[in-house]
Amino acid sequence: MDIRKISIGSDYKNAMNYIKGQTILNGTHTVTNIIQTKEGAVQVWVMNEGKEIMLWKAFMPSMPCSIEYNIDF
Repeated sequence: MDIRKISIGSDYKNAMNYIKGQTILNGTHTVTNIIQTKEGAVQVWVMNEGKEIMLWKAFMPSMPCSIEYNIDF
């Protein structure tokens, strides 16, 4: 399924949020993909101004997170 947003942290109200399409790092990068691996880790992939896509962050399955999926009706 297509992940739209993840919230990382045990307290949802104060969690760090990563949203597909969000600009980060002073507007120089954009979150392009949020992927959950078969092992359960969550990866955040970004694209820079030169259109290069790279892995930015990875969260292990032991890290509390909430996942929102993209739902198209």
